[in-house]
Amino acid sequence: MKFHAMLFSEVIRKMKIGYARVSTTDQNLSVQIDGLEKEKCEKIYKEKLSGARKDRPELQKALEELRKGDTLVVWKLDRLGRTVKQLLNLIEDLKGKGIHFKSIKDKIDTTTATGTFFFHVMASFAQLERELTLERTMAGLNAARARGRYGGRPLIHKTDKKEMAYEMYMKNDKTVKEIADALDMGRVTIYRYIKKRELENVA
Repeated sequence: MKFHAMLFSEVIRKMKIGYARVSTTDQNLSVQIDGLEKEKCEKIYKEKLSGARKDRPELQKALEELRKGDTLVVWKLDRLGRTVKQLLNLIEDLKGKGIHFKSIKDKIDTTTATGTFFFHVMASFAQLERELTLERTMAGLNAARARGRYGGRPLIHKTDKKEMAYEMYMKNDKTVKEIADALDMGRVTIYRYIKKRELENVA
């Protein structure tokens, strides 16, 4: 009986969660809200912050609300962020969690067969960006070492370095010591981040 109840709750949990954010030119959310309501979004989170900011509390609440099978709905793709990197990271994260995405004006809907192609394209761009970033960073580090310069201004953000170390580890072509030396990081830091990512993947 408990098993059937769990199955039933899993079937009916296909919510539409809306997210609206004001733009620099348009400080009125009414058009976005109307569009999200027509899409029958059960909940709508409203943000009044710049898309370039990383600390967007209402978007974070919307993401925490979403479950596998749910759909995040926005009025336009640029409501999620101002940079391609922001969009790539967010879309890839949604795909990994089994969450659909819909952009009303851009006519993107990953609940459809053709819309799923959008996820694949974005994931490919994300992978390409990671590989290019890794390539540039390694080239920069090697050039700095050739000139005898260690340390100085960091080439990349420390969070990006952790992610880069994880990517290198997953490719299985370098040991943690080699990765630590290449990125000028501590092995303990790398091991901790690998463990963190593994736990996230399990969840």
